[in-house]
Amino acid sequence: MSEPVSRPSGRSAAEEALLDAAERLLVEVGYAGITTRKLAEAAGVNHGLVHYYFGSNENLLVRALERFTDGLIARQQALYDSDEPFVEKWRTAMRFLVDDDAAYEKIWLELQALAWNDPSLRTRLAHVTAEWRRVLTDAFREPHRQLEIGMPLEALVTLVITFNLGIIVERLGGIHTGHAELLEWIDGWLSS
Repeated sequence: MSEPVSRPSGRSAAEEALLDAAERLLVEVGYAGITTRKLAEAAGVNHGLVHYYFGSNENLLVRALERFTDGLIARQQALYDSDEPFVEKWRTAMRFLVDDDAAYEKIWLELQALAWNDPSLRTRLAHVTAEWRRVLTDAFREPHRQLEIGMPLEALVTLVITFNLGIIVERLGGIHTGHAELLEWIDGWLSS
């Protein structure tokens, strides 16, 4: 006998549809192109539900980022918890960065720009950054020791986060010059 299938309630189905729509619209048109009506239309729900469930477009957009990030952090945590050698973990993470995560990168930067002038959003985005930093700190602790990297672990994590951000900004601007060469050099250094 099979287990009964759990169906989402009307509220959670509408919320999920709005979160999905927010992700798509942040990638397709960016924050400046998003209105309450566009969100509702893309989600297939009444526009009043945006404010009813989330209070504002901004809250909906940040909640979409938080939801998306939760999945990516779980993926990264599983990657770094695996028994693969660190160099293989690094290679996989870089494939995610340059091949797979373009949608997330656009969502992240759209909301970063929005948060520059909104302290409450800035606080919520800082929490997302802290989660990424925690995952990377745990992941780099042992390789930092084994590779005898001559900088504090926190500095290394900051360098990697800044490195990733630089690649993201350039890629979104259509600049790819030197990225493959840099990643190849790092790969060679890690392999040696």
